[in-house]
Amino acid sequence: MSPTTPIPASALSKPAVTHGASGRIFNFSAGPGTLPEAVLRQIQNDVWNIGGSGIGILEHSHRGKVVDKVFAECEADLRTLANIPSNYKITFLTGGASAQNHMIPMNYMTPGKTGDYIVTGHWSEQTYKQAAKLAGKPGFGSAHLAATTADRKHSYIPSDEQLAYSASPAFVHYCSNNTLYGTEWHHIPKVPAGVPLIADTSSHMYSRPIDLTKFAMVYAGAQKNLGPAGTTLCIIRDDFAEAGSKDIPDLLQYRSFVPDLSRPNTPPVFAVYVMGLVAKWILSSGGLAAMQKHNEAKAKHIYDAIDSTPFYTGHAEKPARSLMNITFRLPSEELTDAFVKEAAAQGLDGLKGHRNVGGIRASTYNAMPEAGCKALADFMREFARTRG
Repeated sequence: MSPTTPIPASALSKPAVTHGASGRIFNFSAGPGTLPEAVLRQIQNDVWNIGGSGIGILEHSHRGKVVDKVFAECEADLRTLANIPSNYKITFLTGGASAQNHMIPMNYMTPGKTGDYIVTGHWSEQTYKQAAKLAGKPGFGSAHLAATTADRKHSYIPSDEQLAYSASPAFVHYCSNNTLYGTEWHHIPKVPAGVPLIADTSSHMYSRPIDLTKFAMVYAGAQKNLGPAGTTLCIIRDDFAEAGSKDIPDLLQYRSFVPDLSRPNTPPVFAVYVMGLVAKWILSSGGLAAMQKHNEAKAKHIYDAIDSTPFYTGHAEKPARSLMNITFRLPSEELTDAFVKEAAAQGLDGLKGHRNVGGIRASTYNAMPEAGCKALADFMREFARTRG
């Protein structure tokens, strides 16, 4: 096959139903997630020739003027959207959000210091486990489990009264939206005065307004709400970045990425470029307050369908329900498999739940149109009517 020969249609699976003139289906995958159609159209142009430069975004030097402009605009739009204070820096890291499981303790869980972790799902559990693996080894302090929701299969969010912090934590870490189990923090946990708060916000960053002044650092894998896989957005307060260990390799120190346009290694240019387009799309859609309203309306369609019949059982307790990842079960595995297969035939894809949880998971990230959630809710009601 020559480089210019397209992949033959026979090599790809075709949905039985597409939605709208675009010929696309509704993608409920937990990540990489759906992207705005306007962004995808722009990418098509810019991969070939961005800004009249004569070459595409994938070919430009990461230290050239075109990429400088891409990074500067992306940062400016992200700042505008989240009202990021000037003493917070935006960095674009590699290794996925999971790389922070190591960078955080390497920087801040140093000898004599304790990192406190709140576990409310799979990813926060992995974060704590990685810290606990390092705890007590040369160069590291200790890891403390401040709370866990494993007692009810991560179906709820703990209250502030349930958080048992260590005597003097160096930081508190939590995951604000739990992709696998479909729970979401609808408040910021209270921490002892002066203790830095770190949040993994991967599944819902830029889906709603956020008061970043409550945090020392937030980070998010881009592949949920912000773009393709390939970069992790990290927003970190100046003094916290500078407080990290200097006894570790430079590329594991947050301070290495803090200076303006700092690129100590080749950054994930394409992923940052797409993130910038997504940021512009959110701005043009009314900003984060409008996005939250949009996401609440979308999720309501699906939760109403769950609550309308005993055929479906939601995993998350109602006060903890996520607007981004909606999880529920059917009466049997056979019905679950049939649901996934028949939904896919109707152009509703990516609904199979994570293997650790089972059931169904519908991820309704920013770019999922309300029509997709309505279509899924209608399918759910009809499936329950005919199979219940």
